[in-house]
Amino acid sequence: MHWFVGFTAGGASDIFARLMGQWLSDRLGQQFLIENRTGAGTNVATEAVVRAAPDGYTLLLSSPANAINATLYDRLSFNFIRDIAPVASLARAPNVMLVSSAFPAKTIAEFVAYAKANPNKVNMASSGVGASSHLSGELFKMMAGIDMVHIPYRGAPQALTDILSGQVQVIFSTVPPAIEHVRAGRLRALAVTTVNRLDVLPDIPSVSEFILGYESSAWWGVGAPRNTPIAILDKHPPTSAG
Repeated sequence: MHWFVGFTAGGASDIFARLMGQWLSDRLGQQFLIENRTGAGTNVATEAVVRAAPDGYTLLLSSPANAINATLYDRLSFNFIRDIAPVASLARAPNVMLVSSAFPAKTIAEFVAYAKANPNKVNMASSGVGASSHLSGELFKMMAGIDMVHIPYRGAPQALTDILSGQVQVIFSTVPPAIEHVRAGRLRALAVTTVNRLDVLPDIPSVSEFILGYESSAWWGVGAPRNTPIAILDKHPPTSAG
């Protein structure tokens, strides 16, 4: 089975798809091949699934980009709601606001002050136009009243590389590709984007502790081409007891 992911290898979407793909392979007895089809903010991967045969052998890892792109692109060759059949909701997760260890700001308040004193001199990386990392940053800009220059990448790993080297200053990244950099002290986590703090980063505050009402998170689901038979969409892996 082909499972299309609209982001590059090594990011949270890719990691999540590979973990779930292995879990499903073990339980369904059917090999899941994860294919990273990047481009146009996941639209390339989505179109590949839209055009695939509705036989249950082609799936899409859906994400916030699929919902967001409907408002960003005037002439998409598909309608996500019409052309992708929902199979399952998988997970929600926070983003984490990261700067390099050399960046002068150590708190949200210091970051906002720095950005206001240096308008349009803070480059904000994202894993792509319309990705949750992009919109988390745009929401922060709006609510904090600051300017940042958006620099989109094909995925979080490439963006994190440039933050580590100082080419860009901040990213609202998903946690999996970033957490080891944080633990090693190469990146500084200023805040998480969900209302509550994370168990894996208990000392890192939430943005909402500084900017009342701020909340943003990523989510993932599974989609299939429309007209995929209901019997296939409803198929469940057997339990360990079964």
